[in-house]
Amino acid sequence: MTQDSSSQTPPSGQKASGDLFNTAAGWVLFAAALGLGLSILADKYFHGSGAERPEQLGYVIAVTEEAGDGPAEMSFAEALTKVTAADGEKVWSKCQSCHSINAGGANGVGPNLHGIMGAAVAAKPGFGYSGALKGLGGQWDWERMNAWLKNPRGYVDGTKMAFAGLSKIEDRAAVALYLNANGSNLALPAFAPAADGAAEGEAAAAEGEAEAVAAAEAGSDPAAAAAE
Repeated sequence: MTQDSSSQTPPSGQKASGDLFNTAAGWVLFAAALGLGLSILADKYFHGSGAERPEQLGYVIAVTEEAGDGPAEMSFAEALTKVTAADGEKVWSKCQSCHSINAGGANGVGPNLHGIMGAAVAAKPGFGYSGALKGLGGQWDWERMNAWLKNPRGYVDGTKMAFAGLSKIEDRAAVALYLNANGSNLALPAFAPAADGAAEGEAAAAEGEAEAVAAAEAGSDPAAAAAE
């Protein structure tokens, strides 16, 4: 009897170890439940699972559109008055690797350009022009040469000319004058400078003063004469 009852009673150390395990497991479960609950609450409060676009952005940056990149480019007729053929000869150095300009010069990567100003487009004998340039038609006048020198491929889509172009209108005008001086004699386009506002005001004032003097000499009051 004594032996049987003592063998069924667990040792005190083993019981204490079981109680400690149960307590630790309970705390772990409690911490997990608490963490889950806090996560759910935070998700509902901060909208963590579904970000929403605010009705009004925090920073509004106003972008001012600029009217333009700078002053308007002068006309080609005006540019031709500001440069010379000698200036064009210097710029021509960018062209001479592909073109000759002397009378009877050979075609190279590009055609010989002697006498090109005023000549028909894509008509130099012995050179294989692109179909796109042949389709342009017309003659090489000042404005057409200006557009071509500025951006060949932009002006004639499909041209074989690989030159990027001359961005400065003064350079284009100078080269056109140089071309014109070599085998061509195309008349320059007329250019009339715009009248200065101050000069116009002075001219009007002088005219008014002259009329007043003339009226005084005639013995009449200009204002009274106007009223009549």
